[in-house]
Amino acid sequence: MATNPETARADAKEAKGAKDAGAGAAESAEAAPAAPKSTGDLKPWLPLLIAIVTMPLLAFVTTRFVLLPRMTRALAASSSSAAPDSSAPATSSSASAPEAGKTGAAGGTKVMVPMNKLLVNVAGTMGTRYLMTSVTLVGNTADFKDKIEGNKDQLMDLATGALCSKTIADLEKPGARNVIRSELMTVLNNALGGPVIQEIYITELAIQ
Repeated sequence: MATNPETARADAKEAKGAKDAGAGAAESAEAAPAAPKSTGDLKPWLPLLIAIVTMPLLAFVTTRFVLLPRMTRALAASSSSAAPDSSAPATSSSASAPEAGKTGAAGGTKVMVPMNKLLVNVAGTMGTRYLMTSVTLVGNTADFKDKIEGNKDQLMDLATGALCSKTIADLEKPGARNVIRSELMTVLNNALGGPVIQEIYITELAIQ
């Protein structure tokens, strides 16, 4: 029986198409089981991902509920221990005044009393040079100002006596201001009978 060439070509095309379709289905069948493999590869990384996500949360919770309460309690304890004991009753207003001055000193309160300008001749200059100084006396007791004002003339006399012994060389040495401050504090506290003066500020020091 003779075969029509066109019919043969059509049959060949259909066979080829069926073969290609079968090959495509086989490839799809082979690729389909490989898809879940990618999800299986993520399993080893899950603990790391969970740790990365939860670490900021754990840090916040630790800081907020552990560290901050401890720091607050420590600060409260230190401030309460540094606070003065106010449980003792005051007997009278006159008796409590010195205690108030001491408490204020512990808290940083200072009582300052300026002295008038001190003008003295410089030693060894035959009266041709003089030293002009202004100082402020600093104490920490409630009656400090009264002590200074009550002995002001004596304190000024002692201060000028200490300053007039200085020569030009003494005044030009490095640290001369500290030497003058130390000598004045020693002389004046000796006159007051104790460490009444805590600091001396030299507000003016001029040689002319």
